[in-house]
Amino acid sequence: MSESGIGERKGDHIDLAARGDVGFRVNATLFSCVKLVHEALPDLHADAIDTGVTLLGKRLRAPLVIAAMTGGIPRAESINRELAAIAEARGYGFGLGSQRAMHVDAAKGSTYRVREVAPTALVLGNLGLVQARALPTSAIAELVAAIGADALCVHLNPAMEIVQPGGDRDFAAGEETLARLARELPVPVVAKETGCGVSAATARRIRRAGVRHLDVSGAGGTSWVAVEMHRAAGAERALGEALREWGIPTAASVALCAPVGFDGLIATGGVATGLDVARALALGAHAAGIARPVLQALLDGGREGAERYLAGVEAELRAVMLLVGARDVAALRRAPRVVTGELAEWIAQAR
Repeated sequence: MSESGIGERKGDHIDLAARGDVGFRVNATLFSCVKLVHEALPDLHADAIDTGVTLLGKRLRAPLVIAAMTGGIPRAESINRELAAIAEARGYGFGLGSQRAMHVDAAKGSTYRVREVAPTALVLGNLGLVQARALPTSAIAELVAAIGADALCVHLNPAMEIVQPGGDRDFAAGEETLARLARELPVPVVAKETGCGVSAATARRIRRAGVRHLDVSGAGGTSWVAVEMHRAAGAERALGEALREWGIPTAASVALCAPVGFDGLIATGGVATGLDVARALALGAHAAGIARPVLQALLDGGREGAERYLAGVEAELRAVMLLVGARDVAALRRAPRVVTGELAEWIAQAR
């Protein structure tokens, strides 16, 4: 894809993610199927609850990542810097959008460089698996080093690509590429879907490849198939309409992947509240990622609006931890829960 084509696509992605009709309409996250068991005698002071976690070698004050969204165009620079500054101030992780534009044109690197405003935050770089396959490990390491990233998310997005005008069609050697990067990159690799989730079988293949961290990015939030559908025409648009609801619900993907034994399992995809975060952790996630709601809060209310929204998420998470008697995140991950409905069916039938 040409440099101008990448830039146009990046701009469309921001607009559609923020304001477009790109949510799943039927396929939900299924977090509502997780019922956490109330503890009437928590024997805890609310102020004693510890939401801190260690993820990818860095200590986070709360198990939250402002998830990957953008980069590569001028307005992405201000968005990334604002969100990274929030992550730094609040003790979260921060994920950048695909660095493909930066690889094509090194001048675009400034739109991904956030270390000036986030010197200690967990910063996640990002590159597509298809692009990573075509690059030597040394070139990918340079992309990571150029932005001071602590880890590299390698995104898996076949459903998105086959709908995208001019998108990739060759997804061969994916497992081999993950294995090479896990073996050769000087930073950890995070395998990351883009809104369609990861199955138990795929998680096992990823883990066998040597990748120790996974972001399931399941169905139920933003449908990136729908994003590309709105940009497409003709047969590609029709394909996007047919596949708009495609994917494994986020809660199901977390529950299916947790037993595989990743060092870091991140739940993104439709996570919007502290209760969602708590349910994800109770299903086995180590942290949760939030993308679209943070972007919308930033665009609607500036940094103050985004911080207000995130403070609400944290307050809700802390309240739930008290109400299940969980002093820390490790205890929340062991908290009693009841799984009902469609999520129970996913867990029973899709292992």
